[in-house]
Amino acid sequence: MRFACAPTPNRCAVRGFTLIELLVILVIIGILAALIVPNVISRAEESRVTAARADVAHLMQALKLYRLDNQRYPSQEQGLQALVQRPASGPPAPGWRPYLDKLPNDPWGRPYPSLNPGAYGEVDVFSLGADGQPGGEGNDADIGSWQ
Repeated sequence: MRFACAPTPNRCAVRGFTLIELLVILVIIGILAALIVPNVISRAEESRVTAARADVAHLMQALKLYRLDNQRYPSQEQGLQALVQRPASGPPAPGWRPYLDKLPNDPWGRPYPSLNPGAYGEVDVFSLGADGQPGGEGNDADIGSWQ
């Protein structure tokens, strides 16, 4: 804002911005947004993939502790729920203790699937990526314990 003051001290008039000045500012903001927004959106997807990798690694560590205490991984029927709650069915778990407070969902809001026996190792934990379908590329690619 501009102030235009008369020679006498208590007589100041306030002048606003001109329409051209406002349009120039809006154009500059628009250009900055066009440059920054795509970078921020791609970073959000990259951070989801990173979070999924960290979750899978954390789940695999909990499964390894389960195996140390019980001499085997939870069965396919028991699934990852055996890390949170003592299995009521399937093979007994004599050394069971809680390994996680709760099971996380993947960054896209779906539970992590697991396979026992796994296709890539003794047990596999994975996320199906952004699309929720097996396979895919980029953000839709599977993120698994074998990677």
